[in-house]
Amino acid sequence: FILLCRVLSVKRAALILILVFVAGFAAGFASNSKTMLIYEEVEKAPISFSGTKRYASIMVPAVDKNKTGILAKIDVEIVEGSGRVLANIDKMLFETDVQNSMRIARSVAGEYTGIDLSDYDIIYSFETDATEIEGPSAGAAFAAATIAALSGKKIKSNVMITGALNHDGTIGRVSNVLEKAKAAADMGMKTLLVPITQSTIDRFETKRYCETIEESEGSEICQDEEIPSRTDISSIAGIEVIEVIDMDEALYYLLE
Repeated sequence: FILLCRVLSVKRAALILILVFVAGFAAGFASNSKTMLIYEEVEKAPISFSGTKRYASIMVPAVDKNKTGILAKIDVEIVEGSGRVLANIDKMLFETDVQNSMRIARSVAGEYTGIDLSDYDIIYSFETDATEIEGPSAGAAFAAATIAALSGKKIKSNVMITGALNHDGTIGRVSNVLEKAKAAADMGMKTLLVPITQSTIDRFETKRYCETIEESEGSEICQDEEIPSRTDISSIAGIEVIEVIDMDEALYYLLE
């Protein structure tokens, strides 16, 4: 009888230990499950489409092969898909640096809006008199239009931007700013956004300077000198030119 009681006590202790272990495991699993739920809540949310696609457009200054300023229209369509970046080459060919600007614009727009674009395709199109677009100077415009489409906002119709787009959203230098400013002004635009340090144009004008040498019976010594000057592009082109350092500053002026 005493031996039986001892056996039952051991079994009871073992049962209690098993129950404690199961309870601890369940508590740990519940804790881990709760942590996973909290993590999932901060993941990027999908787009809430009101229709079949999102769309935005922006006007951008460019130059043709003769370095003459022209205007182009960028259209951005966002549709359900598989995370592709597509360039519409129906009427326009894009150099590889422009295509890379589109890829960067998609990445920057996704980070800026906090939207996961892995289930959506972005289609970029150009409308202009040129047949080929090269150079990265439309990168900031690509990003602005993409952000506008994702957020459901509109681009102001009287503001343009020219600027290369870096992966961190900063805006890099471009060329032919004066020609682009003149083209924008000719189309009645009010403001042109440019990268920092590019709202002015630095020039050297060659002037001939002659000095009379009295000791040499009035003879002259002449030389050509390069005279520096700095002029605001706005005063030459007749349009407000504003420097911006990144997309945050640019969108302040661009979005309605």
